[in-house]
Amino acid sequence: MSDGAGYTIEDRGEGAPVLALHGPYRVSSIGAIDDELQSLDGPFSAVDMSGIVEIDTVGAWVACSLARDHGTDVTGASERAERLMAAVDTSVEDMTIAAPRETIFKRVPATVGGKVFEMGEGVKSTIAFLGRFMLALGSLIRHPRRFRWLALIRQSELVGVDALAIIGLMSFLIGIVIAQQGSVQLAQFGAETLTVNLVGRITLRELGVLMTAIMVAGRSGSAFAAQIGTMKLTEEIDAMRTIGISPMEALVVPRVMAAVLMMPLLGFFASVMAIIGGAVIADITLGIPFYTFLVRIKEVVPMYDLYVGMIKAPVFGLIIGMTGCYQGMLVSGDSEQVGLRTTKAVVQAIFAVIVVDAFFAVFFTEIGWG
Repeated sequence: MSDGAGYTIEDRGEGAPVLALHGPYRVSSIGAIDDELQSLDGPFSAVDMSGIVEIDTVGAWVACSLARDHGTDVTGASERAERLMAAVDTSVEDMTIAAPRETIFKRVPATVGGKVFEMGEGVKSTIAFLGRFMLALGSLIRHPRRFRWLALIRQSELVGVDALAIIGLMSFLIGIVIAQQGSVQLAQFGAETLTVNLVGRITLRELGVLMTAIMVAGRSGSAFAAQIGTMKLTEEIDAMRTIGISPMEALVVPRVMAAVLMMPLLGFFASVMAIIGGAVIADITLGIPFYTFLVRIKEVVPMYDLYVGMIKAPVFGLIIGMTGCYQGMLVSGDSEQVGLRTTKAVVQAIFAVIVVDAFFAVFFTEIGWG
């Protein structure tokens, strides 16, 4: 006799045969015969459970299913089996498990509408955060002794000084790429000497500041969101409010101010390094002496190109700082939110910087600085 769950179909002279179950009907043993039980063809006069030696919830569920599928009664059940079957029988639901799926003509407008309302709420929340920042900044201007100068210096060091190496290297390489690729294209028209104009104008006016903004957004903007988000999770921000310290004044203002102040310096440094990179490759490949390249930059690049870059830089810094701190303040729930908000801070900051840069390009062209 097998030690596992089993069954027999017995003719006991009661008309239809009886389905007799025997052995242990537990989750660990019933799997071997489950397919056979489900494929049995009735009808049966009863499901006899007197041969079952052990039973659990799964076994009770199988017995109930057999009785229900064949429209018959259960006999010979022990007290434990009856109790378990009574429990699982109440869990039977006739309702459809899968949720109804709307048609595409309803789902698409509903999704788009939800995104539009979500964007509207995001705009309102961003404006409210900007308002709180302006109020905190105004309060610090009226009460300068509350301003956290050490925090500003520390954040300036993190945003500016610590980023010099990576931004300098990146800009140097970008200058090399612009000069090398530009000289190849200009050589087709015999105008490779205009490489100086190309490198000077594009780095001082656009790429120097723009690439710096992207680097600062990825490096410092994400750090702002992660730092403030972690402080929210550990309830440090709630503790600051409890003891009368404004998180906007202590955490947000120094970080945003550091980004605003450091961006022009980093942007100018990046432009200089890109020009040096261009001068190096021009000296090597075009035969333009390094010093001559730098002198030509002064002659061919109008001064307003530098002004354009320096005007855009603090605006980009404001966007990066505000976005990072705003996303950090939105963290709630669990640590997964920190990663999610950090990613959003970087993506939104870069997107906003590029959009604003496009507006600046149109504006400066209209005023004659094109």
